[in-house]
Amino acid sequence: MGHLILLLSLFLAPAFADKESQKTNHDLASDSVSHKRLKRDWIWNQMHIKEEIDTPLPHHVGKITSSVRNSNAKYIIEGEYANTIFKVEETSGDVYAFERLDREKKAEYELTALIIDRRNNRSLEPPSKFIIKVYDINDNAPVFVQKVFNGSVPEMSPVGTSVTKVTAVDADDPTVSGHATVTYQVIKGDEYFTIDDSG
Repeated sequence: MGHLILLLSLFLAPAFADKESQKTNHDLASDSVSHKRLKRDWIWNQMHIKEEIDTPLPHHVGKITSSVRNSNAKYIIEGEYANTIFKVEETSGDVYAFERLDREKKAEYELTALIIDRRNNRSLEPPSKFIIKVYDINDNAPVFVQKVFNGSVPEMSPVGTSVTKVTAVDADDPTVSGHATVTYQVIKGDEYFTIDDSG
């Protein structure tokens, strides 16, 4: 009889132990869920604005948005030209430019977004940097790098002999197709000389 009780307890012990471990794991899982901190994030797309926009100011640039849900939240921006050229609508996060921008003067601006509680000015999440890029329009004509280019060629030289090289530059964005492409043309003396696209 003693052997039978011993065997029975040996068979039942793993089952009870398994149930206890399941209960412990379940309790730990529910604890971790109840104490888990919700992650907050800044949410925005790339900010950009075209240069020299010919419409009434201000011009909408983009929107900074946080996943923080707080009725007292207030958006603020800091950094280059914050609250002078660029301003943010404190409840919506909409960012506006209050001047016409020129990409040739400055191509991008780095700012910092903050969201604070307006009651005590405490940050509701860490600040985050963002960049406003100024998109190019083709608004610059090419200019020669010097006023006069001198050239010479010996008489009776064969057709195709190089005489001189000229260079012009364009201040527009070279990464935008066609905006900074320079081509050359001889407008006087073209019966004797030609020029290719390299100058």
